[in-house]
Amino acid sequence: MKIITAEFITGAVSSRQYPREILPEFAFAGRSNVGKSSLINSLLNRKKLVKTSSTPGKTQEINFFKINDALMFADLPGYGFAKVPATVQKKWQMMIEQYILMRENLTGVVVIIDIRRNPTQMDLDLTNWLETNGIRYALVATKSDKLSSVETARQKRKIEAAFLREGSEKLLLYSSKNRQGRNELWSCLSKWTATHAGGPKKKGASQTGHSLIMHEP
Repeated sequence: MKIITAEFITGAVSSRQYPREILPEFAFAGRSNVGKSSLINSLLNRKKLVKTSSTPGKTQEINFFKINDALMFADLPGYGFAKVPATVQKKWQMMIEQYILMRENLTGVVVIIDIRRNPTQMDLDLTNWLETNGIRYALVATKSDKLSSVETARQKRKIEAAFLREGSEKLLLYSSKNRQGRNELWSCLSKWTATHAGGPKKKGASQTGHSLIMHEP
C-alpha cells in the first residue's frame, strides 16, 4: 500500500474520546517491548510517527492514527511489564475490553509477539478472549531478523503449537528492520477491509460477554 499521509489524531482512555470518523480501523496489541511501535512505523514508512518509549508500560492510552484519510490504526497500550502496578494492568484490560467489543468500525486486531520469546500466558489469554468473542485477529511474530533461519524455524513451530488451532491463519513473521512480512501484513489488512461489514466479528459469532482476564506468567 502506498502511504500518502499518516498522522496522529488523538489519545483516548474512554469511548467518549475516540475519533468520530467512520473508517476501517485496525488495532495493534502486544506486550511491552515487543516492537509494536517499530512495526507500525515500518508499515507506514515512517520513522517516528509512533513514538517508542524507553520506559515500558508508560503509554496507558489508545493512540489513533489516520492513514491516507481512508483508514485508522489504533495503537493499544503495551501489557505485561513487571513494574506496572496490578491496578494499571486491570485498567488496561478494561480499556481494551471496552474498545474491542464496542468499537463498531474495528475491522480486526493485529496481535504482536516477539519471536525470540516463548509464548506467555498473557498472550494466550488475549488470543483466547478474542476467539471466544468472535474477534478477527492476525498473529504476527516480530524481530525475525534477530534469529538464524534454524532458530526462526524452531521458534515458529513452538509458537504455532501454542497459539494456532486447526483452520487458523498462519503465523506471520515480521521484521521492522528488513521489512520481511510487510507486504503480507498489508495484504491481510486489505482483505479484512474488503470483507468488513459492521465490525470485526466472524460470521455467525456472537458476543459472549466474557471478560478479558490476563494472568501473569
